[in-house]
Amino acid sequence: MDYNKINILVVDDDPDILELISYHLIKTGYQLSAAESAEEAEELIKKTKPHLIILDLMLPGKDGSELCRELKNTEEYAATPIIMLTAKTQETDIINGLELGADDYITKPFSPKVLLARVKATLRRIQADTNDENLIKVNDVTIDFNQHQVFIKQRPVDLTISEFDILHLLAKKPGWVFSRTKIIEEIRGEGSEITERSIDVQVVGLRKKMGRAGNMIKTVRGIGYKIVPQK
Repeated sequence: MDYNKINILVVDDDPDILELISYHLIKTGYQLSAAESAEEAEELIKKTKPHLIILDLMLPGKDGSELCRELKNTEEYAATPIIMLTAKTQETDIINGLELGADDYITKPFSPKVLLARVKATLRRIQADTNDENLIKVNDVTIDFNQHQVFIKQRPVDLTISEFDILHLLAKKPGWVFSRTKIIEEIRGEGSEITERSIDVQVVGLRKKMGRAGNMIKTVRGIGYKIVPQK
């Protein structure tokens, strides 16, 4: 991966944290843009088209959650990975962040080395996904990676990024059992703060949105999940 061609936007209202993150990203070789508010970030996103966004949740004015929601609901930026950076450490906060569409979640205080590892893992995952089969069909379910969209009998299904990633992972290998830990590693990388319970919550939401087709996602007690095509 050519770091010099990767543009990252960092959004944080704390100048010290902004400087710390910027220093390590630039030292690694990434191109960098920085903003101290959601409003400033919106302008930079339009100008620089970042490959990845590191977003603090607690911002003055419009907060990071609202910005994340808006980006993920905009076709042009929906596939742009977002790593949330926040002092909120409750599991419910992490789940809420993932439901908004965040790709990863890092809590403050954090190690710059861990942050860099998460950035690299997220970029590797996005690059690997673009090399996968772009269209996967399982019964009436069609997963279009190019559009980052799921269709059931030609009807679009509105999924969060995490729900899409879980379904895409399971559908690539029907019948294979993926442990909760393996799912976290595959969709978010090693060392992620996402918990196994968070995966359970995402799967419950995914099944609900898929309706009857959600019955293909089977729970393997004590292990994890798999997709079993219906006859």
